[in-house]
Amino acid sequence: MAPTEPFLTLMRAFAELYAALDETTRTSEKVAALARYFAGAPPADAAWALYFLSGRKPRQVISTRRLSEWAIAAAGIQPWLFSECYDAVGDFAETVGLLLPDSAIGEGSDARAPDGAGRLSVAPGVPGAGGDSHGSLASWIEGRLLPLQGADEATQRAALLRAWAELDGPGRFLWNKLITGGLRVGVSQRLVTRALAQVSGVDDAVIAHRMMGAWEPGADWYRQLLAPETSDADVSQPYPFCLAHPLEASPESLGDPGEWQAEWKWDGIRAQLIRRSGQVFLWSRGEELITERFPELAAVGAQLPDGTVIDGELVPYRDGLVLPFAQLQRRIGRKTLGKKLLAEVPVALFAYDLLEHGSLDVRELPLVERRERLEALVAAHGGRPAPSSGAPPGTLLLSPIAPGATWEALAAQRDRSRELSAEGLMLKRRSSPYRVGRVRGDWWKWKVEPYSVDAVLIYAQRGSGKRASLYTDYTFGVWDGETLVPFAKAYSGLTDAEIRQVDAFVRRNTVEQFGPVRTVKPELVFELAFEGIQRSSRHKSGVAVRFPRMLRWRRDKPAREADSIETVRALLDAAP
Repeated sequence: MAPTEPFLTLMRAFAELYAALDETTRTSEKVAALARYFAGAPPADAAWALYFLSGRKPRQVISTRRLSEWAIAAAGIQPWLFSECYDAVGDFAETVGLLLPDSAIGEGSDARAPDGAGRLSVAPGVPGAGGDSHGSLASWIEGRLLPLQGADEATQRAALLRAWAELDGPGRFLWNKLITGGLRVGVSQRLVTRALAQVSGVDDAVIAHRMMGAWEPGADWYRQLLAPETSDADVSQPYPFCLAHPLEASPESLGDPGEWQAEWKWDGIRAQLIRRSGQVFLWSRGEELITERFPELAAVGAQLPDGTVIDGELVPYRDGLVLPFAQLQRRIGRKTLGKKLLAEVPVALFAYDLLEHGSLDVRELPLVERRERLEALVAAHGGRPAPSSGAPPGTLLLSPIAPGATWEALAAQRDRSRELSAEGLMLKRRSSPYRVGRVRGDWWKWKVEPYSVDAVLIYAQRGSGKRASLYTDYTFGVWDGETLVPFAKAYSGLTDAEIRQVDAFVRRNTVEQFGPVRTVKPELVFELAFEGIQRSSRHKSGVAVRFPRMLRWRRDKPAREADSIETVRALLDAAP
């Protein structure tokens, strides 16, 4: 039995799209590949493809331990050989796909076990057997993947062996990615919406809006996504966020400072507060509905007039001061919010922008006009919830504008950002509309210079995706007397050439190995940058840093000259 024709024409199409997106960095080629796929995919398949392309994924269905055991048995190899192959390939799904034999079908045998070395057996009655439609992406997800959640081990094993038996190499690789929850696609949502707009003729901003918030993949949903009628916003649906680019040039390159609005860049959770049809919704930038996590802001939102959407930054806030982000993390990780925690970490929403006013989309108005409306709205309806609401105190505040008539004056304001627990300034063109996604030219992040420390590479672990075969995830230490104490983890900042050089060093200089982690000789020094620093009882160094990354490889510095824990503590003492 050969792989089924529906697979060749339907599921293979998604496998080929996944490969095409992974193999190119050219925007035009990515958009073209996406457009080709959506032009030919059935609506149900296209909906599931969008589910994965937008970063969503089902949770892992089967543990990697079981998958590796079954793959070892199916391939007829020893566990040590599987480990060696995994070490060489670096990606679990790819390793399994490559090890399974090409001739993978045994007729009419028991699917619970391999039918001899190098052959997989298939039996009638295993979930997903038969039917011309079972080759579609949607049917593989809905008919094979999702039913395995919570199934017993025997059922999972039989279904997995059947799938491996029916698929060819690319299909097995994709299936393994889906089963392990490891499918990550290297494409931005903006490129996806551009391709859909090209296929459908619907404006990409409309498509981006429809894809925001909670939705379930299905043929009807996909048809509605591409429908020409545009007056269909769901009552809870947020707008796509407008994002900024880092300002790397001198601010003088932006021209007259009078054309720009400067605001503090707060370190919190970007969010939209929505009041529609008598209901309140709070959405994070990650498209997570977080209303129940922040009941005080839901109570504040209940005071807003219907047809209001505010974009802002959710921050921990007490006694007129923004608290460090670490305080907000205490609330993010809790399943239940007790009165004590709510009292210790109250929150506020600093309102940046007004996106909907009186049930009208006002994003095309210039920023200066949206700001005027926002100021009036917050003055009339912001503040704390009514005492009778029973909610803990929450606050809706205008994000203050940093004063300064010249770039020199604004630079002085930027320099005092950390005093306010801010990361720098946001520069927004006063005439700009509220755009979709990260569009260069109107919004810029002008951040303060980061903290930096010279630290020694002490542990390394493989990366994921294209970096799965390379050691790219590093742990760095600083000196505490004669001992290196783990200080921070980082995986970004190096060039591809530098990554390959560090990978070679790790392989040549491994001292110990603990599962996927290798301890290496303490010889390489890197300058690490990070945005914030806090005391932490959970870390051996006693500190935790925010957004660590590698600024440069200090080839000029021996390990003994790297920074000490005293240097780090001095930064901690100087932090606000």
